[in-house]
Amino acid sequence: MRKKKHEEHVNHEAWAIPYADLMTLLLAFFVVMYAVSVVNEGKFRVMSESMTEAFNGGSQVIASPSPDKRAAPAAWPSLLQPTSTFDAPLAPLRAPLPLRRTAAPPAARDSERPSTLKRIEGQVRQALQPLIDKQLVVLRRTPDRLEIEIRTDILFPSGVARLSPSAGQVLSQLASILAPFANPLRVEGFTDDVPISTPLYPSNWELSAARAASVARLFAGHGVRPDRLGILGWGDVRPLASNATAAGRNQNRRVLVVVENDQPASSRTRSAVAKVGAALAGTASALPAMHVSAPDNTVLPEQIR
Repeated sequence: MRKKKHEEHVNHEAWAIPYADLMTLLLAFFVVMYAVSVVNEGKFRVMSESMTEAFNGGSQVIASPSPDKRAAPAAWPSLLQPTSTFDAPLAPLRAPLPLRRTAAPPAARDSERPSTLKRIEGQVRQALQPLIDKQLVVLRRTPDRLEIEIRTDILFPSGVARLSPSAGQVLSQLASILAPFANPLRVEGFTDDVPISTPLYPSNWELSAARAASVARLFAGHGVRPDRLGILGWGDVRPLASNATAAGRNQNRRVLVVVENDQPASSRTRSAVAKVGAALAGTASALPAMHVSAPDNTVLPEQIR
């Protein structure tokens, strides 16, 4: 007798396996996306304040964010919580930062004392005020240097680099003010465009450099250290006014004493670093606070210190 052939039944539920895998992957994807979107305001603030403190050398006490200021957990993550144990709120972690020292930051100490350039300007203005009123001496100060501009009418006769008798009193007063300080000095000479051609001064460059050297030599003879001094002759290439008039040529004939800042550049940039740290702290305070509640035995990334 012939055996009956067994019929195989097609399994119509094979789709459930890849579908379950797909749902698991989607669930894992949304969990990872939510985890990377969480912003820890407290850790960001601690980082910004620590960077500011490291640059400035000061000390600050950084308080942990208050629990009542934290935003409530978002509504959509609750769909991923299978049990009610995830409803327990997280207890705030309070980890005080150690104090390094109580001294004031160097930037604050630098700002408390008056700058050297400001002190020199005040003393020069007090000593040469009559000449400043007659516009024979002009003072200009920037954060990096102080410029003392002196008309050559009171320093040199026409066409020579030998100091006049009236120049001795003015320059000796200026030298006595500059001698106690350590600021580098540069003496620059300028002339008008009237050409000069003598065996001693073939051009205005030689004349302007010789006049600057005469002023620097007088400073050195009145107590200013020679290693602080430098000279520079510009000739007629940098006029302040038009050389077409006698008044303009008179204004262009001048000697410029440049007093440079004695502070290193690093100390002058501490305030800029402090402003960057303050901007970072302000950015951290503007970010939204997002927190995920979990069971007591679950460690979340924001709990790791």
